[in-house]
Amino acid sequence: MANILVIDDNETIREGVAAVAAKMGYQVHVAPSGEPGIKLYRSRRMDFVISDLKMEGMDGIQVLKAILEVDEDAVVMLITAFGTIEIAVEAMKLGAFDFITKPFTPDMLRAKIGQALEVSRVKKERTRLREENQILRSDAKGPTDFASMIGSSGPMREVFETVRKVAQTDSSVLIMGESGTGKELIARSLHDLSRRKDRSFIRVNCGALAETLLESELFGHEKGSFTGAVKRKLGRFELADGGSIFLDEIGEISPALQLKLLRVLQEREFERVGGEETLAVDVRVIGATNRDLEAMVQAGTFREDLYYRLHIIPIRLPPLRQRTDDIEPLARHFFGKLAERTGKRLSGLSPEALAVLCGYRWPGNVRELENVIEQAMIFADGEVLAPNDLPSNLCKRPANASSLILEKEGTLQITYRGAPLPDLLDEIEKLIISKAYEDSGRVKTETARLLGVKTSALYYKLEKYGIE
Repeated sequence: MANILVIDDNETIREGVAAVAAKMGYQVHVAPSGEPGIKLYRSRRMDFVISDLKMEGMDGIQVLKAILEVDEDAVVMLITAFGTIEIAVEAMKLGAFDFITKPFTPDMLRAKIGQALEVSRVKKERTRLREENQILRSDAKGPTDFASMIGSSGPMREVFETVRKVAQTDSSVLIMGESGTGKELIARSLHDLSRRKDRSFIRVNCGALAETLLESELFGHEKGSFTGAVKRKLGRFELADGGSIFLDEIGEISPALQLKLLRVLQEREFERVGGEETLAVDVRVIGATNRDLEAMVQAGTFREDLYYRLHIIPIRLPPLRQRTDDIEPLARHFFGKLAERTGKRLSGLSPEALAVLCGYRWPGNVRELENVIEQAMIFADGEVLAPNDLPSNLCKRPANASSLILEKEGTLQITYRGAPLPDLLDEIEKLIISKAYEDSGRVKTETARLLGVKTSALYYKLEKYGIE
């Protein structure tokens, strides 16, 4: 419903104009003079302002200038007598939408209101599209449709099946996984497969901005709300209305912002920074993190109520070291993607090079694999990628060196075959934690008690080793 503000020190005219607008089905606000009218305009978004030209205190020209100072897209119409038409025309040069002369009929007023609200709608849509396009251009990362995602391993098939099932819902989704596992690709796929696909997908990197800047980025701000706020700015929640918003690195949000985000998830409403108007929003929230939010909840650094609001649909992405079946198809995908950039066209991987890639732990996951493939393609001499084309740090450990043999009948036998000590210790620790986790019936607090560690430390280890 459109909001119309009527400012006039003549009560008869003020109430008469308000009555006509109200009968048209609009929300009407009235003010007896310029100062309270400006205050009302600042407190909520008005779609149209009707102001008398001659008033005690602030006149209509001053009201016009003050409102345009607050909002350059404001639509303001002045009421004038015949003797002040020249002044009204001058006001239009300053930015007024139109003027209406006394006396005027209800039909004339209704026509002006209809025209003004259409102008207001077009202006707001133009502003929204301009800011949305600026964000989309800065976030553009090429094709991200679901079909382009690479993965045929068991863990990834489970992820894809979950995405297909939940995409059509509006439930909040929390995507968890190490850096470089493809969390944004999953978020975009959720949007592209949803009923919101024709509306905006807005991305926010919550870890890249200071708290004050992040609040403005999420919720927008009013002109003058802080130093540097030279004009009203629409927030990303507002721009994502009807679509999806992707909050990457959501674990980095401060406690104060966590509370405001919780309100958006619960009530679907918020206020801009420095504003008083409550804005309603219809948006699907997709969060992502490489941190252990459950451990952060226990440590008191992440709100428990917000965690459960986000955790309605959890999707955990496996690290690349747990989906080695996908390494070869991913590499082939990167061969095609990077051919133009590197000036090389490779037909495949040698068995030896594939063994090296499959034996590496990939702390940077798929993102690191892409970087490695690009570097290797630059130095490759043949049509097939060979081990000597790969970065030297990948070849420090023989790819087929199995360092551990687990005997399930009560003993753990270790066979050392040249593996670095940190890798050996990681494998031993993973086996011990896995055994304790199963023995405790997969109850985390009991597992932590058996191992003699804090529960938060256990969460970290379960995440590190991908123990489900």
